[in-house]
Amino acid sequence: MSSPGRIRALVVDDEPLARSNLTVLLRRDPEIEAVRECGSGMEALAEIRGSKPDLVFLDVQMPECDGFDVLEMLGGELPAAVVFVTAYDQYALRAFEAGALDYLLKPFDNARFELALGRAKERIAHGRNPPPTLERFAVKSAGRVSFLKASEIDWI
Repeated sequence: MSSPGRIRALVVDDEPLARSNLTVLLRRDPEIEAVRECGSGMEALAEIRGSKPDLVFLDVQMPECDGFDVLEMLGGELPAAVVFVTAYDQYALRAFEAGALDYLLKPFDNARFELALGRAKERIAHGRNPPPTLERFAVKSAGRVSFLKASEIDWI
């Protein structure tokens, strides 16, 4: 069971050194509770479905199934934040269309990694603490202000 506010991360890359580098960077952050690793897209599918990580760093090109296949097969079970990590810039547009939050181009520096991680943290926090729903509306008419309950308004 995860602690409230702590982030569970998954690093998916078929290259052990690339996985290790990301894992080291993630473990430096006190908000990261756990970091798991997968070496293939098929492993990642099972891990995401089983452990439900908040954040996934996902390589594009892998044997068996690539990062896009992973997201497609997950369907509506996507993690709160997905960051693609790849050496190929030509997949950036497709990554964003697939719902990626960010796109790290290898090799990246620590500052670029921190920027992506910061965005992911914001997205995850926003998902955990959704904005409050509007309960009442103020309507000004003929110099008067009336308050209406949102549930009483007939939405068109």
